[in-house]
Amino acid sequence: MQSPIFAYNEQQTQEHWSLQNSQMLRVLVDGNRDVLARKGSMVAYQGLVEFDAEYQTGNQRNARRRTGEGLDLMRCHGQGTVYLANLAQYIHLVDVDQDGLTVDSSYVLAMDSALHHEVIAVDSLYGISGSGKYQLNISGRGKVALMTSGAPLMLQVTPDRYVNVDADAVIAWSTSLRVQMQAQTHSSGVWRRRGSTGEGWELSFMGTGFALVQPSELLPPQNAQIGSGVAAQFGMGQQGARAQNQNNAWN
Repeated sequence: MQSPIFAYNEQQTQEHWSLQNSQMLRVLVDGNRDVLARKGSMVAYQGLVEFDAEYQTGNQRNARRRTGEGLDLMRCHGQGTVYLANLAQYIHLVDVDQDGLTVDSSYVLAMDSALHHEVIAVDSLYGISGSGKYQLNISGRGKVALMTSGAPLMLQVTPDRYVNVDADAVIAWSTSLRVQMQAQTHSSGVWRRRGSTGEGWELSFMGTGFALVQPSELLPPQNAQIGSGVAAQFGMGQQGARAQNQNNAWN
């Protein structure tokens, strides 16, 4: 049998984490290194690999119920190779070091099991009910695989060059950065998205680090619950600032 499709064969490497292609992750699993992956993200595996639901502590369960932020993970362990993907999203490997990584859980595909993650709050500059956002802070040393809708933009932040990012497009940023959430609006109701410009909530980053942005707004990957991601919290979703202020006005 012959076909050009056979050119997409397995990429051989001894790297623990590697990209099979831009939309599929290849991870080597052995007895010393487990991998935590998004539930349902396994598309293929080789060897003696087992998949178990990852235990959540009481604090993690409480944080999930209170904020809607958290990770539904499975533990990949044993001996073999696992291939992970999620709806052909673009995959990017990030090395987490002592600076830490702050990320929306909607965009996490997999992470080293040695890494620690907890829910943190990004408070609204205006203190408006419903406009705050919860994120995940990932700390320790290891790799995280992030997903984006399309090829992303990495913006460097320095003390003399701060960066403003649309809150519906941001994926992750260095935990060491100082963050302010704001809405550049000329109307009395903050829910109104800058008059007729279509722009709304944004995050302002200051310090030294990076911010990762995707070329898509209000479009989280599949399996990210609509109404709980960055897009919904900051933008037009049921839980966002716009809906919250409308509800307050109507009530």
